[in-house]
Amino acid sequence: MDVRQSYDSAAAAYAEHLSAELERKPLDRHLLNRFAEETRGRGLVADLGCGPGHVARYLSQQGVTIFGLDVSPKMVAIARSANPDLDFRVGDIRHLDVSDGALVGAVLFYAIVHCDSTELTPLFQEVRRVLVPGGLVLVSFHVGDQVVHVDELFGARVSLDFRFHVPDSVVGALRAANLAVIERVEREPYEAAEYPSRRCYLVSRAT
Repeated sequence: MDVRQSYDSAAAAYAEHLSAELERKPLDRHLLNRFAEETRGRGLVADLGCGPGHVARYLSQQGVTIFGLDVSPKMVAIARSANPDLDFRVGDIRHLDVSDGALVGAVLFYAIVHCDSTELTPLFQEVRRVLVPGGLVLVSFHVGDQVVHVDELFGARVSLDFRFHVPDSVVGALRAANLAVIERVEREPYEAAEYPSRRCYLVSRAT
């Protein structure tokens, strides 16, 4: 069972448990608001690894013109059903079906959780390709160097490796892709609201 199959299996349960998670995460909302302030009214933004579409919905409510992309067709179907006014697409964030320089911003909320550290620079280079100069990227991830394998997610059968990342390594991968990190924020987990891991958020700008 690969990542796509796993998220197809877990899509309904995942959406049920996480579609409202931003209500319990004030820092996440603050950072999304900060992202929205700079990208609204300036062009198209992508929510890469969008899952059930809650981050795209939140940014759209802040005035951002956005579409969501996810590898799981079932997750995209749920996102479309819950947000019929938004555009959601099936696709691979490593190989974007988007023209060079078509976007003013991209959000990757835990989208690198299944990426090995060696995959980050090529992934960020692909993100950089589709951005205009000065385009903004917001990346979030679990802090650490461990890999947590799960065979069950919210009661659904999956086979997933959740990879934590060392912030300095992610910063280096962004810089190698000509994405200059301009802000870095870390926080402790919100008790009873999420998996108990430290979180990091990086804001970078396309150079």
